[in-house]
Amino acid sequence: MRPGGPLADLRMVELAGEQGQWCGRLLADLGADVVKVEPPGGAPERRVGPWYRDEPHPDRSLSFWHYNSGKRAITVDIESAEGAAVLRRLVAGADVFLEARPPGRLAALGLGPDELRGADPRLIYCSLTPFGQDGPWRDFQTTDLVQLAAGGQMAQCGYDEEDDPDAPPIAPGGGNAWHIGCHFALVAISAAIVYRDMSGEGQHLDVSIHEACSLTTESAIPTYFSTGRVVRRQTGRHSAWSMPRPRTQYLCKDGTYINAMFNQRISPERVRIFAEWMDEYGAADDLLDERYRDAQVVEESQEHIADVLHAFFPQITAEEACRGAQERGLPWGAVRSVDEILADPHWEDRGYWVDVEHPELDDSFRYPGIWGLYSDSPLAITRRAPLVGEHTAEVLAEIGLDAGEIESLREGGAI
Repeated sequence: MRPGGPLADLRMVELAGEQGQWCGRLLADLGADVVKVEPPGGAPERRVGPWYRDEPHPDRSLSFWHYNSGKRAITVDIESAEGAAVLRRLVAGADVFLEARPPGRLAALGLGPDELRGADPRLIYCSLTPFGQDGPWRDFQTTDLVQLAAGGQMAQCGYDEEDDPDAPPIAPGGGNAWHIGCHFALVAISAAIVYRDMSGEGQHLDVSIHEACSLTTESAIPTYFSTGRVVRRQTGRHSAWSMPRPRTQYLCKDGTYINAMFNQRISPERVRIFAEWMDEYGAADDLLDERYRDAQVVEESQEHIADVLHAFFPQITAEEACRGAQERGLPWGAVRSVDEILADPHWEDRGYWVDVEHPELDDSFRYPGIWGLYSDSPLAITRRAPLVGEHTAEVLAEIGLDAGEIESLREGGAI
């Protein structure tokens, strides 16, 4: 078994902020030594709540804890000549540099890809930006919501016309656009590492969050290219060009919901399976009739089948519905709240939750965490998120600065 994770021999310098911090967190989980570079006083993402014990403080942001566990942190004023020189020296000893500054900003400081890769051709320089390094939108201002709107996600999320004819589009949960961009950056970096291992050459990666979001609208764009049809949002289920598809969320006996997926492709055999189950409760209606052995009849009876299910589920709890369906090979699941998720033994059995020590608080906290099980190089959350500037002296000493040089930089405000 290889200690330290599959990327234990990799060092990444992260200058990414809110847009790119999740990519750094994933690389840290994989074992990379991720050094987060922040301005003196701490990065803006430290000012995002909620807060530990409701105490606003740059070292108490629960959001920051989640997105930055496993990293080390240094504070450097890269706008100063001395600070820029420090960053240049730090990156010179790294494998990957992840940055999310506006296009051209780092180049103006002498920290662009041409300068840094010129000094080290093996460097993988990843620029993760809202709209890419060029094009008419490259300098547009943005937020997570803007990205989800412009990428196409919001157009597909919300209520359909049957439920609310005037309902606006609805964004998915906060941070989704940043997560999408970070996942694609992780893929790009991983592929570039493999390429460098084979060729000996690094490269500049221009990752656009806008393009990543557009790609993950799933079938919307290919559907339009192929058929000219625009997919429409549908309440609680996937968007589609055909309207409306049968609803999939049903209220159960305990006041919670079951997500019971079926559509026009459901087979007569599947209808028979859940009809026999429903018949145990006297709720099968006419679904055991021989005519439902005909696939065409099943396709034409979607709304009726949905109505029968709607009458059935209030007789059992969502958990009973989920277990009963799964036993019969039906891909249905309970719609769970956070407290129900935390109580499910499946997560514990998989070792998903991780207790992370916070020695400065003399306490430990449970994190969501082990998202992939590696048989020979297990990933891990190795440490809690860093305090402001916690590793500045340590990291600068690693790149060859002595105590006097570090103190001089501190006195000059460069670190």
